[in-house]
Amino acid sequence: MDDSDTRRTLLVDAFADEPLAGNAAGVVPDADGLDAERMGKIARELNASETAFLFPDDEVDRRIRYFTPAQEVDLCGHATIASLVHLHDEGELDAGEGRLRTNAGVIDVEVTDEGVAWMGTGEPSVEVVDLDYERVGAALGIDPAAMQDVGADVPAAVATVGLPFLIVPVNFLERLGEAEPDMDAVEELAAEYGATGVYAFTFDALDAASTLHARMWAPGAGVPEDPVTGTASGACGAYLHAVDAFDDPPREMQFEQGHFVDRPGVVRVAVEGSEEPRSSDNRSETGDVDVRIGGRAVTALDGSLAVPPADDDDILEA
Repeated sequence: MDDSDTRRTLLVDAFADEPLAGNAAGVVPDADGLDAERMGKIARELNASETAFLFPDDEVDRRIRYFTPAQEVDLCGHATIASLVHLHDEGELDAGEGRLRTNAGVIDVEVTDEGVAWMGTGEPSVEVVDLDYERVGAALGIDPAAMQDVGADVPAAVATVGLPFLIVPVNFLERLGEAEPDMDAVEELAAEYGATGVYAFTFDALDAASTLHARMWAPGAGVPEDPVTGTASGACGAYLHAVDAFDDPPREMQFEQGHFVDRPGVVRVAVEGSEEPRSSDNRSETGDVDVRIGGRAVTALDGSLAVPPADDDDILEA
């Protein structure tokens, strides 16, 4: 007798205007009753970089947990955007402001009447770091001079708005596009800096309306190259503010990503609040700023998945 549990399961392409672009996220809109083991199995079956699992919550709109195929993570931008757009499209979340409970804390969210989803982030933190550019170049497969050139004015840093990333500026899009990462070396590099992954970017973007073009690798989290990364984009927005990258900082920016893996997408990043760092002699301070990330999303696959019941009998004991 088949006593498996059938759950509605979707693949939603976040930060995209059309399917099969942007970053695909798994979404399980009713995960009530699923334990971590079964959520991990679902995430591995879907094999998206992250899958979001939604639960009812008495105090906020939803409880949300995120799993890569390898592990649970505290926060995921593109899976949050995908979930918000799905709930809005289904009429389960009205346009306007709301809140979600994540492992990183409760975050503010919003869906506009036009269907653009926005999410708040955790408190920004940015720490400027000294890089061995020869080592980073070997790890990423990028000419070290392409990073040293821009790094003199815009230094590398570890930045977070919920998940930490090593932010590395590159001078030109051509150099960024030539990257051929050594994934073992990238994993070691990220781990050394306590980062989830390495986010490399250039101000040399494809679209004149875009602020920058980026790529992100997080092999330690089971994500060799992420097509479009929301949390890393938010971290980069905080970073740009902290290192005074602009004479007149824009309140909303547009970040390109995913073109080199044929999954082009756009992340909107809004930085609001004080325009001055807390300390003029410490470039790592972000000032009193709030960071939000936003974008559109499109459902590419909508179906059901049979999930076996939790079974403790399979545990082997010595």
